[in-house]
Amino acid sequence: MYSSTLGRAPGPRNFFIVQNFRPGTTVTMIPVLLSLSLLLGTTVPQDTQAGPYSLTFLYTGLSRPSKGLPKFQAIAFLNDQAFFHYDSESKKAEPLEPWSQVEGMEDWEKESQLQNAREEIFLVTLKDIMDYYNDSKGSHTFQGMFGCDLWSNGSTGAYWKYAYDGRDFIKFNKEIPTWVPLDPAALQTKKKWEAEKVYVQRAKAYLEEECPGMLQRYLNLSKTHLDRQAPPSVSVTSHVVPGGKRTLQCLAYNFYPQGISLQWNKANKVSESESAESVLPSGDGTYQSWVVAEVSHQDRAPHFCHVKHSGLSQPLKVKWDERQKAQVEGNVAPQPQ
Repeated sequence: MYSSTLGRAPGPRNFFIVQNFRPGTTVTMIPVLLSLSLLLGTTVPQDTQAGPYSLTFLYTGLSRPSKGLPKFQAIAFLNDQAFFHYDSESKKAEPLEPWSQVEGMEDWEKESQLQNAREEIFLVTLKDIMDYYNDSKGSHTFQGMFGCDLWSNGSTGAYWKYAYDGRDFIKFNKEIPTWVPLDPAALQTKKKWEAEKVYVQRAKAYLEEECPGMLQRYLNLSKTHLDRQAPPSVSVTSHVVPGGKRTLQCLAYNFYPQGISLQWNKANKVSESESAESVLPSGDGTYQSWVVAEVSHQDRAPHFCHVKHSGLSQPLKVKWDERQKAQVEGNVAPQPQ
């Protein structure tokens, strides 16, 4: 029995609470609104250089902030790479590596002022929702996600959504245009936001014009950071488990972008999948993934881990034999653990 995976790590379009986030530190994300990714529909994977390129803003507001979790924070992403951070404690929009080395990305003082204004509106909305449900005694989370996509053929896409305590709350339909309530309390928010039609038109213009314009400007300055290719290092290991079975693991790591295919097979025949693992961020801008196979302890036939990634000039095939020695066929050598 073999397991295989064609991995694509979740990008910023899932909602997350980000803990202890400061420039130069590792981002720890706790997914709290997993269902919301379904609302965004199917998109073209970001592991192809044809696009799309994306600019995404993720806002999180907490009614009861704690140490390491500020009352409000905003993170902006270019594709899957966070490029600036703002929170209610620092009151500063600060570029992250490697974007801090790119001149002309933003006037960071003006960006700090803009995020401060958005913070005030965001937290007022959170309070309005809590008042509607008489939830003042509990701990509550309000999150927003908006942004746009840009393909190499010039076409664009956009999205703007909010959630309260992990439930879909309200989203913007730019075709009508209008805010679409997804929660009873959102009817009140819709009326408040649409009291002046100019705000609806501004939201539509932001998604269709301003956001794609910003994204194109960022790409002109730093596209090479998003187009970089880092091929995977590969490690093959094994150990015997109770019952006479042997578990083989093929680990790929230090690769970018996140799209990768890992697959075990025997004598060039793919067996039935046993389980599929995920692609996970390593914390340094690269990714890791693995695939596991369970074989009989008496099985002495060679087994192969096949690896496909855009950073490889050709697919990689790593062989495991009964002596637990890995041999590589391709252009990246296996790395011992």
